[in-house]
Amino acid sequence: MRNTVLSYLLLPLLGLSFSLQAAPPSTNLPATEVTAPSMGMASDQPGTATLDLNSADAGTLQRELNGIGKAKAEAIVAYRDANGPFTSVDELLEIKGIGNALLERNRDKLMIK
Repeated sequence: MRNTVLSYLLLPLLGLSFSLQAAPPSTNLPATEVTAPSMGMASDQPGTATLDLNSADAGTLQRELNGIGKAKAEAIVAYRDANGPFTSVDELLEIKGIGNALLERNRDKLMIK
């Protein structure tokens, strides 16, 4: 390892230089479209998938939302079962462990049908 570090330090001093060039961008690649799974997902714009809080199961919530693990996903479903369908995305703040930061991180992925 010491030899590698020394060679990186000595090469510029000896006047040896190496240049790296990135490959030019390829313009002939076909465009691909990614579609979202249908379990609780709806799309109002191409490429923008939103998750319906009233139809998504715990597994989908856990998989699609940032910062939502198994326990919080199950808490969301339990809250929905106990209190009826969500009327607003902001209602998630009533669930223990979900705060403003977590809600704002996922707001653009959530919707209410």
